[in-house]
Amino acid sequence: MRPFQKQRTNAFFALLSLPSTAMGFALSIQISALSWILTTRYNLDIHDVGLVWAAGPLAGILGQVIIGVVSDRVWFWNGRRRPFILIGGVLATLMLLALPNLDIVSARLGIGGILGVAIAVALTLDLAINVSFNPTRAIIADVTNEGDERTKGYTWMQSISGTFGVLAYAVGALWGNYVLIYGGAVIVLLFSILPPLFIAEPRELAVEVAPAGAPPGASVGRKQDSFYGILLAIRPLWAFLAYDVYAMGRRLAGIQPDSYYAEIACGVVTVALVVQALLEKESGNGLAAFRKVIAAHSFSWVGIQSTFVFLFAFLQQRMPELSDIDMGRVGSTSFLVLNAVGAALPALLLMPIALRIGRVKTHAGCLAFMTAGYVGLYFLAATPLQLYLLMAVVGIGWAAIVSLPFAIVSQKVSQARMGLFMGLFNLSVVLPQLVVSLGVALIVSRAADKSVIFAVSAASLALSTLAWSFVRDDT
Repeated sequence: MRPFQKQRTNAFFALLSLPSTAMGFALSIQISALSWILTTRYNLDIHDVGLVWAAGPLAGILGQVIIGVVSDRVWFWNGRRRPFILIGGVLATLMLLALPNLDIVSARLGIGGILGVAIAVALTLDLAINVSFNPTRAIIADVTNEGDERTKGYTWMQSISGTFGVLAYAVGALWGNYVLIYGGAVIVLLFSILPPLFIAEPRELAVEVAPAGAPPGASVGRKQDSFYGILLAIRPLWAFLAYDVYAMGRRLAGIQPDSYYAEIACGVVTVALVVQALLEKESGNGLAAFRKVIAAHSFSWVGIQSTFVFLFAFLQQRMPELSDIDMGRVGSTSFLVLNAVGAALPALLLMPIALRIGRVKTHAGCLAFMTAGYVGLYFLAATPLQLYLLMAVVGIGWAAIVSLPFAIVSQKVSQARMGLFMGLFNLSVVLPQLVVSLGVALIVSRAADKSVIFAVSAASLALSTLAWSFVRDDT
């Protein structure tokens, strides 16, 4: 172990943040360029764009859970998380380079349509990101102590990752998305390969015991690794999962529903399961506390993912005077503003506030601001300047979403199962993302007013804000 790691210097926390920054940068490129390039260069419609975006959550459903379980148990290349960070980083780099060359890839493979190739590239890119994302977050918990030190690790992670996210959108806004893609591939490769080589991972994780507050002798059993144990752990997400399976089958079969009965049923059952989780009495094994976190967190991602996927559809309708290039720049600038706020707040503001009033209250307050920002976008976003100002308000919630929940959930589960639970926690992200790609996409494609995406986002964030008020803060 190098001296800067033993002494927990700022340089150590900065280096520890770079692998996650690499994956975040790859994701920023995807957010900034994927919908734009599919719409303007390959002329895919909204529903097909949503289907391509569905590839990512599909990769995450299996990728992060499986990698989480495996990385808890293996040791090779002198690390537990390191091998998956290295593999994912190289694979993500290759898929980024393929993104602007889908037509060439299609021609070389002898495939006539772009859609299948786009889905394959997006699926592989997201699989690569998901292979690495869980280990890049779990390694922070592995090498830091519980409490303020771990909170510092995750807030530094978001500040540095968010800063490079801002850089990504700035490059896209100033020089275009093609420069962003090719330059970003280099950054992703370097930040994935070099930092893990300088971080010493513990060969043995902490003894597998229940989280703080559990009765003496309570432990977390191996049965949580079973399929049944995993299903119980993610009970608040059952309706999301059922709808995703149904909607994906419907989409692949080419069936176009005439009503929204399935979507309404998904919403009603989800609310019922979330309410059940939030009112559940917490027990010594930490599962009830974990279920409350994923229940509250899931609604946030319905809202934010709707913005990521369909912002360009909104811009095409609300600002038709923009050229394809200018529209790409407006979209990139919007995400730049979002991530600028998201990068600045965690270490500078959210961490000091969290130390005073707690992580959960800080998080819920930020989500309330985000809800207000989406309400403003629905009613007021008619010009690029108005869009940018309101995205700054939304960025307050984004700063919290990508930093505080990781610190919160890491305090509620066994460190010996950190990879597994980080993977399961990610299901509260990817299952709602699939609902957006398969369900919200259907609604947006048929809506006369595309600003409906911000109404969906506002409602989702309001529910998330309310749900987080039922989560207990472990200090």
